[in-house]
Amino acid sequence: MAVHIDTRRRVLINKLVMGVSTGAALAGLTMLVWILGDVALKGLSAINWDFFTKLPAPPGEEGGGLANAIVGTLILTVAAALIAVPFGVLAGTYLAEFGKTEKLGAAVRYVSDILVSAPSIVIGVFAYLVIVIPMGNFSGWAGAVALAIIMIPVVTRTTEEMLRLVPIEMREATLALGAPYWKMMLGVIYRAAATGMTTGILLAVARVSGETAPLLFTSLNSPYWLESLNEPIANLTVTLFNYAMSPYEDWQTMAWGAAFLITSSVLALTVFSRIILMKRMR
Repeated sequence: MAVHIDTRRRVLINKLVMGVSTGAALAGLTMLVWILGDVALKGLSAINWDFFTKLPAPPGEEGGGLANAIVGTLILTVAAALIAVPFGVLAGTYLAEFGKTEKLGAAVRYVSDILVSAPSIVIGVFAYLVIVIPMGNFSGWAGAVALAIIMIPVVTRTTEEMLRLVPIEMREATLALGAPYWKMMLGVIYRAAATGMTTGILLAVARVSGETAPLLFTSLNSPYWLESLNEPIANLTVTLFNYAMSPYEDWQTMAWGAAFLITSSVLALTVFSRIILMKRMR
């Protein structure tokens, strides 16, 4: 009798917890759909040919676009990826292949975990102190470095986990055939983990695509086309921040368009990376 009562109690607790968990998941999904729908409804009205081809209009004037901000965001993201990916892949390779038991490996892993959760504004202030102040001006390079610092730990930990999933037998078989270690890594291990590593890189890009705080302290913003990465560079996130705070209705509409473009891009990158990861897991 006591066993039967205990079983019923466990079943009731399980159903209660499942119900609460399902309700929380539905609440989060509802908020996500609500936000995406609101951004899409208000942002699509600003999306037109001028939005992608023209420079911002002067304050108080209608028309114009965010072409320079779109191009600037792409340049900053690509520059940050070119800096972060090699460092992240090399650090992840060291952790997976050589730093499993060494104290240096534990330290690198610990610092990487801290950087993953570090507030982006702190990284922006750091880049401001070590790059902007010595250079004497805001610049695209400072913004790219700040975004790269955010990307590196994500690429590092993803690379480490993906390399660890490659069976040890593949390493042993390649080395037994007389291949040097570097050739084994490039020709066998990296190829086997390429899908997962690509997923980590895409997630890192999605992570920095919507960052505003680091760019406020580093690359700032500009209403003009980019001529050099040694000067302030236009970008969507800071433009969105400025336009949303402005009293001009046309700028506020442009801000919704920028928000829609950023949100859809980040969502597409995230979904695409998840699809790649699911295919690899299968």
